[in-house]
Amino acid sequence: MEPDLRASVDHHARIPGFVAEAVAAGVRRLVLLSAYGVGEADDSHPLKPAERAVRDSGVDWTILRPDWFAQNFSESFWLAGLLAGALTLPTGDGRTPFVDAEDIAEVAASALTEDRHSGQIYQLTGPRAISFGAAADLIGKATGRTIRHIDVDPDVFVERQVANGVPADVARRLTGLLVEIRNGRGSAVSDGVERALGRPPRPFEDYVAETAAAGHWN
Repeated sequence: MEPDLRASVDHHARIPGFVAEAVAAGVRRLVLLSAYGVGEADDSHPLKPAERAVRDSGVDWTILRPDWFAQNFSESFWLAGLLAGALTLPTGDGRTPFVDAEDIAEVAASALTEDRHSGQIYQLTGPRAISFGAAADLIGKATGRTIRHIDVDPDVFVERQVANGVPADVARRLTGLLVEIRNGRGSAVSDGVERALGRPPRPFEDYVAETAAAGHWN
């Protein structure tokens, strides 16, 4: 289950209620897809109640805290910008260790089926932090196209998201996460994938090569 980050959703009741119902129905193992940085966040973070409910559930549990997905470049948030040749985001030269969603899925499957992950919290990142400019350059080289990263003022970015139909609370939260990258937070590389799977995480370059070969950026 992927959490809904909208401020309008009552996280203090929704996911904890789901956890309670699952345990009452006989579920004996829970794996929560949380988010990177929740452990350092204050109690106002919308995923705090979800993590607390899972930890206090009385059954085996594992929490996954992934960084930004590499697949955001090919499947969701940033695909349209890449296809247009410009990735316009309020991230400056900030870097982050994009994690491959295939690695997240493999960790989740292992956590659901193996006892050794019980009580573990895995911070999931790629093997190195790179900037959005570097990511755009790698994708451009792999596709033979010119793709630029354009830094944008955070307030302007919020306004553009709202104008495109994104709810204001979601636009502000997303922008805040991107500004954290700009400010140098979230660049640390974690060993969660290696601890969970016994191998290093997949490099961003491998994701780019495979995705380009599959024609997702054509």
